[in-house]
Amino acid sequence: MSFDVITFGEAMIRLTPPLFQRLEQANDLWLHAGGGEFNVAIGASRLGLTSAWVSALPTNPLGRLVRNKAREQGANTDYVVWHDQERCGLYFLEMGTAPRPNAVIYDRANSAISNLQPGEVDWDGVFAGGKAFHVSGITPALSKSCCEVTLEALKKAKEHGLFVSYDLNYRKNLWSTEEAATAQEPMMAYVDLLITTEDDANEVFGHSGTPASVCQELKERFGHTAVAMTLRRIDTVLRHGWTSIIYADKLYEDVTYELENVDRVGGGDSFSAGCLYGWLTKQDWQAAVAWGDAFSALKHTNLGDINWASREEAERLMKSYGGKLRYKIQR
Repeated sequence: MSFDVITFGEAMIRLTPPLFQRLEQANDLWLHAGGGEFNVAIGASRLGLTSAWVSALPTNPLGRLVRNKAREQGANTDYVVWHDQERCGLYFLEMGTAPRPNAVIYDRANSAISNLQPGEVDWDGVFAGGKAFHVSGITPALSKSCCEVTLEALKKAKEHGLFVSYDLNYRKNLWSTEEAATAQEPMMAYVDLLITTEDDANEVFGHSGTPASVCQELKERFGHTAVAMTLRRIDTVLRHGWTSIIYADKLYEDVTYELENVDRVGGGDSFSAGCLYGWLTKQDWQAAVAWGDAFSALKHTNLGDINWASREEAERLMKSYGGKLRYKIQR
């Protein structure tokens, strides 16, 4: 079986106190599964593409829970590597409201994927006949061996002729800016579409300026086909503006969606999924930016990392969102 989109990265168990409670006061925790590339594979599947998620999981109930969540949303998990002695990473998310922001505590050290070694994944098998490969800067930050496996995957993806998408996704709790730049600069030679934010482009690669100029500079520096930048305007914890740009042969822009956040986690991953859907189905960067933004905007309206929106919802939003959007009940 061949896949439209293959992703590689960690998924964790997410634990969230309900109803904006603090961790210290909570008696119950809502459980979700989530992780950048996991979210992208599921998003691509919900948009109608065939997808596979590659990772490593522990051979225990938590590992099977994560695997099952991917499978129930249509993402193939046949190439997940199973480890007997490691654990599934956890993270705790407190949902904030102004003036208190959201807060995350990670408990992911020594997770199964952090001990993954080069040669363990059957890249030739999963990439055979594939169209696109997506990974983020979180994966090589997990460990030295994960960094090596990420580079291995990128090289194999290009050998098989896949379109490669890479979300810079810098996490300061995982590595320094110097470590991130040193490790990822050689990887950029294999990347067709780089996805970033203003902050990540500046912190990792030292580019600052207008969003358009930064995207153009990164494209010229690394030889990417295109560079996408997501642009989030934060008014309060719960009210944001969301849009993006793509610089390819020229600059592509989109509308700004006004958001009332239920949960912003996974918003960037939904952009990646929508962007890949737009590009793979239309071969058009304007379609890529439009699908990425609409699918991401809808993600902010549901709880959990996974985007529960459909392709039809995203298409309807793109058609209806304009100078005056009506919030009519769908009957």
